[in-house]
Parts: sequence; C-alpha cells; structure tokens
Amino acid sequence: MPSRRATIVRTVADTLLACALAGVLGGWIVLKSGWYNIGATRQHWQPVYTLLEQGMHESVRHHAREVVAPAVLAGGAAQAQLAAGAGLYRQHCAQCHGAPGVAQEAIGKSMQPIPGPLVEAARRWQASELYWITRHGIKMSGMPAWGHHLDEEQLWAVVAFLRQLPAISTQQYARLASAPALLNDTVPATHKRAPGKATSIERGKVALTQFACQACHMIPGITGSTVHVGPPLDKLAQRGYLAGRLPNTEAHLQQWIRDPQAIKPRTAMPDLGVGVDDARDMAAYLLSLD
Repeated sequence: MPSRRATIVRTVADTLLACALAGVLGGWIVLKSGWYNIGATRQHWQPVYTLLEQGMHESVRHHAREVVAPAVLAGGAAQAQLAAGAGLYRQHCAQCHGAPGVAQEAIGKSMQPIPGPLVEAARRWQASELYWITRHGIKMSGMPAWGHHLDEEQLWAVVAFLRQLPAISTQQYARLASAPALLNDTVPATHKRAPGKATSIERGKVALTQFACQACHMIPGITGSTVHVGPPLDKLAQRGYLAGRLPNTEAHLQQWIRDPQAIKPRTAMPDLGVGVDDARDMAAYLLSLD
C-alpha cells in the first residue's frame, strides 16, 4: 500500500500534467480558431504589452553589455558626426519615429507596437544599447537591423545624433535636415567590412536574412515561410548553371547576387544593393548547402 507521501506526490504530478495538457489543448484551440486578432488595428492588451516591453529592455541590456562606445561620444559628438547622424536619421529613421517638429509617416503611425518618438531615447538607453538596437534591430517589432546596411562609423553617427536629440529644437533639426549635402543624399547607407575579416559562412547566413532573400527563396538553415516566388536554394553547389546562363562558380554566384539584371536583363530578381563582402559571404553559405 503506497504511503501518504507517495500519494501526495503522485496527485501533485498528475494535477500538473493535467494542467499542462489542458494548457496545450487550450492553446491549440485558440490557434486553430483564429480567435486572437493579429490585425494592426487592434492593440496588445496592456499586460501583454508591458511584458513584451520589459523583456525587450532586459534583452537589449544583456546583449549590449560588452559593447564599448567610442571615446568621442563621452566628450560630445563632433559637428561633422552629428550632421552625418542627422542625415542618416532623416533618411532611415524619421519615417517611423518622426523628428522634432516632424510627424511620423503613415507607415510609422499605423504599426503595432507603435515606434514612438526617440526624443527621450538617450534618457532611457546607454550609448552601447542604442548602438546594439540600431545594429541588430528588434524582432517582431518592425525595427530593422542596420548592421548590414550601415558601416561602423555610420552606426555610431546615428547614436551620436540620438544622444543629442533631446536638446535639439525643431528649428535646429530643420536646419540640419535641410542642409544641401543631406538633401542630396550624400550620406548613403554603405556597409563596409572591417579590414582583415575573412569570408565567413556564418556571416553569409545572417546576410541572407538581412537582404530578405528568404522572402522569395526557401533556404536550408534559414527560418521562413513556404514560398515559391523564386527557386529553392538547396543543393545549389550541385547545379551546373546560374540563371541558366553562367557556369556555377563562386565568383559567378557573387556576381549574380550583386547585379542579377546585368546578367539576365528580364529577370524578376532585383538588385538588392549587396556589397562585395556580403556577396562573398552569402555565396559561401549557399555553396555550403548539401
């Protein structure tokens, strides 16, 4: 006859198992019913929003803890760096976050969670954390990662601008944003690899996601939907030709990734603005697939 203690332990275990099964069943029913409204016209419940926001803050602080800000930021940004940051902000950030005296564009106003103004970002985040967010983005928030589209100097210029943003008036921002050099888009997004870094299959995998390749192609090792816009890229190394025209070599694959329409003018494959280094890494990853 089982002891009283064994009976209690078994009862507790059975109860926990029943609760877990009920939770799984309830989650499956909610999932399959489509009851939860994922439309961006419906806000998250406040407890859900608070939980996600707190988790985001803790994650950023954890992952940015080893980022070291340049010494120049400690003493205040130089005017040239501030101007460069303002130009990059106007080109790539103001659409969603707005600016002093400038409203968000429609894309930023209609997102959930809303990408709010960054005028207080410097009060809420350290420079290292602003850098990490800008470089890596935030999943499921609409915040993109800029690490493959801006180089280190540009990333820190954006951070320098954000740190000064609380003190920038609407008039000052208007002067910065209307500078002829900025209006002519002479502060482009051009990612450059630090000197001495060799080709990396792992960086290539990340680069493929940062240039949205999985939006059209099914790529082994990269999470994404089942899509049939472009051909699947598994076993690419076993194919004889690229786009039916070029012999399948690593150099030709890099060329195709960088400028597909120069090789096949009527192709639906767009020019994604991939740089030399990223194309090299992307080709290395694709040719490593079995």
